[in-house]
Amino acid sequence: QVQLVESGGGLVQAGGSLRLSCAASGRTFSGYYMGWFSQAPGKERKFVAAIGWSGGSTFYADSVKGRFTISRDNAKSTVDLQMNNLKPEDTAVYYCAAKFGVLRVSDTTRYAYWGQGTQVTVSS
Repeated sequence: QVQLVESGGGLVQAGGSLRLSCAASGRTFSGYYMGWFSQAPGKERKFVAAIGWSGGSTFYADSVKGRFTISRDNAKSTVDLQMNNLKPEDTAVYYCAAKFGVLRVSDTTRYAYWGQGTQVTVSS
């Protein structure tokens, strides 16, 4: 069992930046692949980014490549999402999630644990 708590959301103008953080507690954090997902109102939850156990492997949705950066600190049991050049279409609730194994990192059904989410709103 692992508990995840997101923070860092807020309201920002288009072109601005936000840094989301997810703090984990419970079982050994370094044993999980970690992901970030977003969900806009009335839409399905979608993959944003994921990171491997040591941070050496990272994965991004095409829509955020070059703008978002995922990182993790296993000593602190945290995973961050640095979001730059934000666009109004990035507006959503952002969720942190944890999974075992390396396969299908973009598949929501592969993630065993989820945080409660943090709201990101980008104004035009």
